[in-house]
Amino acid sequence: MRVKSQWFQKGTPKTPQQTASAMAFIAWRVGQNMLKQMRTAHFSIEIGAQYFAFTREVLVFLLLVLDRIAYERMEAQARIEFVTALVRRMAEILQENEDTWLAASPAEEGNRFEQFIDLFNELAPHYGEFNFNANQLPNQLPNQLEGNFEFVRYFGFRMESVMPDKDKRWVTDQLMAIEVPEAVETLSRAIKGILQ
Repeated sequence: MRVKSQWFQKGTPKTPQQTASAMAFIAWRVGQNMLKQMRTAHFSIEIGAQYFAFTREVLVFLLLVLDRIAYERMEAQARIEFVTALVRRMAEILQENEDTWLAASPAEEGNRFEQFIDLFNELAPHYGEFNFNANQLPNQLPNQLEGNFEFVRYFGFRMESVMPDKDKRWVTDQLMAIEVPEAVETLSRAIKGILQ
């Protein structure tokens, strides 16, 4: 997947918020591409609630991958500001799309912006229990994921809950063998370009 990851005005320092906004848009496109490829591979992802449940899980995963990449490339305070802005911007993008395609969420559930942030905050410590190194992942087979295996396997476990029974058995294999390596490679390339 090709994404634009260069600033128009090179050499001008960018704030963590500007970087986060650009990367949120790229991560959104990567997530949509993953969804499209899964549907092309005959996984049942119905338009509606399931579509957005799938999308939310993918986006949380992608943002946590970006957090791990940022850990390697940014100073601590810049990383905190970047990840905070990244999650907030992604929540805005997701809310705009959900509000366009789905009925308004019931008042007792809160708004979709807050729901996404709550999901990210709930899952970040779970993923935090596993190692992840973006440099180890691209172009490797599932049995060669080394330290990333558990991180990606947890993502597969989470995705099983949003898939119909016929797809539960195969979703993790598809993610580990095809979707995740491609997504991580795209994000790694993009953030490298954005941070230059």
